[in-house]
Amino acid sequence: MRKINQIFYSLQGEGYHTGKAAVFIRFSGCNLKCSFCDTEHEEGTLMSDEEILEAISAYPSDMVILTGGEPALWIDDAFIDMLHKAGKYICIETNGTRPLPKGIDWVTCSPKEGAPIKIDHMDEVKVVYQRQDLSSYIQLPAKHHFLQPCSCRNTMEIVNYILEHPEWQLSLQTHKLIDIA
Repeated sequence: MRKINQIFYSLQGEGYHTGKAAVFIRFSGCNLKCSFCDTEHEEGTLMSDEEILEAISAYPSDMVILTGGEPALWIDDAFIDMLHKAGKYICIETNGTRPLPKGIDWVTCSPKEGAPIKIDHMDEVKVVYQRQDLSSYIQLPAKHHFLQPCSCRNTMEIVNYILEHPEWQLSLQTHKLIDIA
């Protein structure tokens, strides 16, 4: 059984896959308590793998995004294998503080200040910018490094930072800008 906060269908609103249709599996709970967290994720329902698969199969997209909270608290090799057998392309949004099962197709690491990274593979790093030192984050082994405003509040500050540090890319929370889930 896995504790699910919600399963929904929408467009990915941030990072490398912005604009792509995806089924989101939002897991409940997190091992960190970030002051800027904008996700209500504590509540949830225990669901079997079969119930989860049935719920996500109701949508036409093959892209599944595991998010939270912190999905690494709830997933394992068997879950990833089940999704792959169902023909799903699996993305995860993780804070990187817990090891991940093998076989996830796209790993987005959103590191948090002071929290040690425990994963050795990531495709993109997405940092919510709050004037923290970014020197260690740009060194993380990812193909793409994104800076994201904190709930769209400091966008111009980030634009100016990226103009001075072009190794970063801008990631906007487009789902908030266009008012979708």
